[in-house]
Amino acid sequence: MKKPLIAIVGRPNVGKSTLFNRLVEKRMAIVDDIPGTTRDRLMMEAEWCGVVFDVVDTGGIDPAHGGPDKNKEPLSIASADFVEEIRSQADVAIRGADAVLMLVDGKSGATPADQEIAQILRKAQVTRYGKPYPPVILVVNKCESEEVRQNAVLFYSLGINEVHPISALHGLGVGDMLDVLIDALPTLGEEEEDTSVKISIVGKPNVGKSSLLNALLGEERVIVSPIAGTTRDSIDTRLVHDDTPITLIDTAGIRKRGSIKPGVEKYSVIRALQSIARSDVALLVVDAYEGVKSQDANIAGFVLDEWKSVVVVVNKWDLIEKDTHTMAEYTEFIRHELKFLDYVPLLFISAKTGQRVNKVLATALRVQEERMIRLPTSQINRILRQAQDKHPAQSKTGKPFKIYYGTQVRNDPPTFLLHVNEPDLVHFSYLRYLENRIREQAPFEGTPIRIVLRKS
Repeated sequence: MKKPLIAIVGRPNVGKSTLFNRLVEKRMAIVDDIPGTTRDRLMMEAEWCGVVFDVVDTGGIDPAHGGPDKNKEPLSIASADFVEEIRSQADVAIRGADAVLMLVDGKSGATPADQEIAQILRKAQVTRYGKPYPPVILVVNKCESEEVRQNAVLFYSLGINEVHPISALHGLGVGDMLDVLIDALPTLGEEEEDTSVKISIVGKPNVGKSSLLNALLGEERVIVSPIAGTTRDSIDTRLVHDDTPITLIDTAGIRKRGSIKPGVEKYSVIRALQSIARSDVALLVVDAYEGVKSQDANIAGFVLDEWKSVVVVVNKWDLIEKDTHTMAEYTEFIRHELKFLDYVPLLFISAKTGQRVNKVLATALRVQEERMIRLPTSQINRILRQAQDKHPAQSKTGKPFKIYYGTQVRNDPPTFLLHVNEPDLVHFSYLRYLENRIREQAPFEGTPIRIVLRKS
């Protein structure tokens, strides 16, 4: 079932990041009294009363500036530039979210910026099943005192239904607000069953993701441009390869944290992360000419956070001057830079010339097959016994760490449950050792392995 997406919008310094942290129960967003602190995309999973949903924190819109250039002269609330900036953020929130939390500052009262945002949100709603969609919930923050809480009724002037006073910092009223939010969420229902193998194409901007998609399809299905950031939305394309139905998902490039612009680009990155979450295999496209950068490793981390399989596709291989040792040297370099992906296949291609493009889908499907392998319990326990005999675990306290038995409880991704005496006794490096012993018997090429310990 698709998880609902909740967007928090509002002008700067009304407490969006504080509310975000409260909802996801982690201090992931930087909280500061200086307006405009939140500059990069943040999306995390939250849960309330058994309903799981994604929450996205957005950068605030500053009416004093006409965009990211802070050297501009201050703009009036009626400025076309400012209205367009507000409209951009509100529009992507409406299009991408299943519900919108509009946050205002109870201490400051309703400002012209609040009125502008509220008006745009109202106008952008559509009617679905007889109700406005997506629902917009007005949340009045910083209502720690009774006086501010009572004055929250003044925000009815914004014309958005019921007003919900809260204190995101102290958690006051947040539970009641979440009850209203859950009730307001549209019924998404079960998605139609899709048995195709879902392959996402991910990477930094301008590494050739859209060019690769066009090369795989053999036609110009996606606009290709040398300007970084052309692809704004995730695009699904269906095809059949060797009698296997495939859904190719082209995504927007993911920039470095702090380099993502507010508005449309921020939500493009969010959709790219959602696309990773619903894929089976991710093609991590790397620019051969630039080499592996830290952002390539960051994107790989996003993929592994979702426990997805990976194929590293080194594009623009036609731009590299080569001799008989070039590919081996590049392979060694990439393995070193992406050392945590030592189990994934590498492909050196040129989407422009078509070199080795025919191997991409075949490799992705092979990795998907590996992802679905399930080992018999007898084989798993034989591997565990041999591993412990060869290299017993070093305990943190001196008390021996014992594995009683193990079993594979699921595939997609391969997940192994080990019944042990004390889970806290083992160091993570020993779990990596066990993973490597499992891969010696069943490589699970391109696929992360999850090992779960249970006290028994």
